[in-house]
Amino acid sequence: MGTVKHPERHLPLRGISLDDMTFELVAIAASVAGHCQPCFMHHLGKAKGLGASEEDIRKCIMIAGKISAAGDQRMAEFVENAIKAAEESK
Repeated sequence: MGTVKHPERHLPLRGISLDDMTFELVAIAASVAGHCQPCFMHHLGKAKGLGASEEDIRKCIMIAGKISAAGDQRMAEFVENAIKAAEESK
């Protein structure tokens, strides 16, 4: 398994910077939505080390799960429509 490279902890975002805790919570959500288990474990450890509560971590995971599920459903619908369109164009 390759090494995951992480950006700087304070990313400029429209003139503001993310504090370490926020960065790790966002990274947890992105890891869940991206289905990256090593990323999740890394950022979970970092967030817990910074004092993130289990409740906050679980909220981030729940939000990411909903986003991921919606994206999965939309992709499934897109794939089905693309297959139908390809069959109809024969």
